[in-house]
Amino acid sequence: MMSRFIYFSLIPYLLCADGLKDIYNLYQSGKYKQACNKGLRIFNKYRKNSDFLMLYGFSCLKADYINRVAIPMIGLRKSKTARANASYFATVFLQKKLLLHALLDHTDISQLKLPVTDHIISKVFQLYVEKKYRKKDNLYIFQDPKDSEISYYLYTSKKYDIPIIVIEERKSKQLIKTHRYW
Repeated sequence: MMSRFIYFSLIPYLLCADGLKDIYNLYQSGKYKQACNKGLRIFNKYRKNSDFLMLYGFSCLKADYINRVAIPMIGLRKSKTARANASYFATVFLQKKLLLHALLDHTDISQLKLPVTDHIISKVFQLYVEKKYRKKDNLYIFQDPKDSEISYYLYTSKKYDIPIIVIEERKSKQLIKTHRYW
């Protein structure tokens, strides 16, 4: 099982750097979309800074902007921590792509064995691959294996004529959060 790799070696340089402290504070405050969007605006300035790439990547993952981790994961190669985080990003990104492919193109992915992370895409991917779901028409319903009150509703939709995956996180059947990925 792949554990979560949120490692930031936020050295004083990072905290003093223009704009990076703002992103870190937004991340710490749970304002992931704002942190991801701010990171996108200053990306070119810090694209070689591993600490920035990790912070930006995790902000975008938590904001459900999974596609944005593709570029920072390429730059994460200079340290063990950077490579571990790049692997984490790649795993979640690949699971999202494979899940979308399976749902839209009716491709069997049940034989795939990928690392499991704590990200919701990873949880749903694993349950889907193991065929641990109930199906109602085009809706897949999964039960969280660690918390019987949590369930996930998976289906596809379209946004601006682009197919997307929708995962509704529910607790005791009450909607907690809706995640959308393309």
